[in-house]
Amino acid sequence: MADHQEASVTLPSDPASVSTARRYVADVLAEWGLPGGSDTAETIRLIVSELATNAVQHTFGQSPDFTVDLRLERHEWLRVGVTDSHPRRPRRLPAAVQQDNGRGMAIVRWLAAESGGRLTVTPTDDGGKTVWTELPWTVPVEP
Repeated sequence: MADHQEASVTLPSDPASVSTARRYVADVLAEWGLPGGSDTAETIRLIVSELATNAVQHTFGQSPDFTVDLRLERHEWLRVGVTDSHPRRPRRLPAAVQQDNGRGMAIVRWLAAESGGRLTVTPTDDGGKTVWTELPWTVPVEP
């Protein structure tokens, strides 16, 4: 296997694209050797789901699409990024018990930390941002 692998998909900013992003990520991870039913695969799918949902719901129509990037570096770290063209950085919203939203970034932050990783946000050249999670890659390298 290569020392560095990348995959990327750009999708329309539409609620239906969230499930497409999850399927895409699951397929790529399977190609890279991560079993589909593993806890790590489910964690990554949930992270992608939350970040893609944020890219659709919280850009207020100002980002016509979003991009999901996967980068596997030296079989040690998996970086998952979701990029949109809206300039506002994600923030925690107050989430009352009755609310259905407002918890996405807290969930992503917790999942990343629980997996031994971290969450960062970087600006893009066009004024948007990429929300990255970096997680340890726990799949053994085949000889």
